[in-house]
Amino acid sequence: MGSLFAELARRAPASARREVETYASEIPEFGVLEADPRARAETMEYAVWLRRRTIELSPSQLALTKNDLDHIASMGESRGRAGMSLESRQRVLGLHTALMLREINEATDALRGKGVGELIRMMSWFAAQGERGIGAYCRGFVTGLRHGLPYVDQVALLARALLTGDPMACELASAVGLLWEAEHWAVTVVRVPGRRPSTNGHGHDHDRGRHHGHAHDRPGERSRDRELDGDLESLVKAYQVPLVWRCAEASGGGGGELIALTPCAPPTAAFAPLPPPPSVGDLVRDFAGALGLPCAAGTAMASGPELAAALDRARRVSRAAPLHRAPRRPGTHTMADVFVELAVADVPFVDDWLRTLARRLAPGPDLLVTLDAYYHHDMNRTATATALNVHPRTLDYRLRRVRELTGVAPASTQGVRALSAVVTRSRSGAWG
Repeated sequence: MGSLFAELARRAPASARREVETYASEIPEFGVLEADPRARAETMEYAVWLRRRTIELSPSQLALTKNDLDHIASMGESRGRAGMSLESRQRVLGLHTALMLREINEATDALRGKGVGELIRMMSWFAAQGERGIGAYCRGFVTGLRHGLPYVDQVALLARALLTGDPMACELASAVGLLWEAEHWAVTVVRVPGRRPSTNGHGHDHDRGRHHGHAHDRPGERSRDRELDGDLESLVKAYQVPLVWRCAEASGGGGGELIALTPCAPPTAAFAPLPPPPSVGDLVRDFAGALGLPCAAGTAMASGPELAAALDRARRVSRAAPLHRAPRRPGTHTMADVFVELAVADVPFVDDWLRTLARRLAPGPDLLVTLDAYYHHDMNRTATATALNVHPRTLDYRLRRVRELTGVAPASTQGVRALSAVVTRSRSGAWG
């Protein structure tokens, strides 16, 4: 064994201790190591073993054996069973790699430039075997998750992995039996205001971060009731798409949102995006029907690397889209459907003006409902009157009343532009 490897072997226990302390200080889920000697000893033992095994194999460029990979997988499985979050898992892998490289640099500096050839062999070994080790750890991690999490929670992790570009998506998709490798996706957000599900009494929290049996809720997450779990599982099995429910209780608003990812065709032109796949609308209607609550859905489409941005767009669209109440059940909206309302939401004085128009309509019975039907039927009097179940003359009276109260004719260009935005903003719940 050359001098560099000997120096690394001498430093292995201290280096492992520094790694464990770094985990405990920088990753909240490892805070339990301070109070759990057994967990700390297990983590320390593994850190020492991995360093010593690296020093044994790298001088001769020997590959990790099956037993080595199984041992690495067992540690990943242990952390998966404990409920470690995907973010913490990724953080662990990043910290471990950074600390190992730091240790090699420190050992090289201590030798005052000696052992350059050994350093090259060490780095070459890392390049080849590091990926295999990470793969084994991730496979074990997913195995642990399957034992420790309900099926719906596993699907939720897959959805989050896809949205964040986490390479764990491949293993998670295999575990839950869903497609994950698509070039383009439709990201749909179904907004449900004011919903506060009850706790199911079994501690099954969506996207919870747990370590060694201790659970820590992150902001925006909640305990699901069994009924909602059943609805989500039915949707996954019916539509074969990853989805995740996120609660908004932590923000003080209650309610929450369902996020679903559906494979779709690529856009044919930059300014002519395709509509979402028909199955997206069906999924939204089934979810809304199961809840029996007002919902608003927004969809944005993007390729894999842009899914996080697509989620933000879909969420904005869902906030601008009108809430649909029973018996009318919602489909989904895209940016093209609510681009005016998206812009208005960011210009307070314009929004205030539209809200003033809405207040002027309040004295007239059913005027907002009438305008909604009127624009929904492309200002066709017969179709609108039929939808409202009123005589066409009653419709004409209501439209005249709108003009009297607002000074804007519903069928004019200004009326279409302003009053249709009034209807959508009002029905979205943006004004309370």
